Amino acid sequence: MPKILEIITNPNKILRQKSENIKSDKIQEYDELINDMVLSMVKLDGIGLAAPQIGKNIKIVIINMRNGVVAMINPKILKKSIFKEWGEEGCLSVPNTFGKVRRYKKVTCEYLDRTGIKHKIEAKGLMARVIQHEIDHLNGILFIDLAKNIKTLKQA
Repeated sequence: MPKILEIITNPNKILRQKSENIKSDKIQEYDELINDMVLSMVKLDGIGLAAPQIGKNIKIVIINMRNGVVAMINPKILKKSIFKEWGEEGCLSVPNTFGKVRRYKKVTCEYLDRTGIKHKIEAKGLMARVIQHEIDHLNGILFIDLAKNIKTLKQA
């Protein structure tokens, strides 16, 4: 039965470490963790979640796409568009904080799915932004490192 995981919040050194690749013959061992990450992201109303955000420095990201939730293992960006655009971002690991981040408009990303099959997707707009944001987590980068006009909302 999947469970909701605790989200690591900034400042925490785990969020600043580079994550390790997962060996393809070990992917099945992470099935339960992936289920927990999916449930956690959905329950917390997130659009993406990276393993460092739950205290694991491994290369897994969960992204809520139009056609459902996708688990990306060892994702890497192969191609980036020439053009970039500004957009507002927030993060479960930096609660109640938002800022404008300049990201590539379109990216091509390669990853393994939870069965070890390699996929390549071309994403644009919000999906491209989310992929870049989540892969940044795997490299120890938070959106606040790149953002302008950072605003922190007061909690009620």
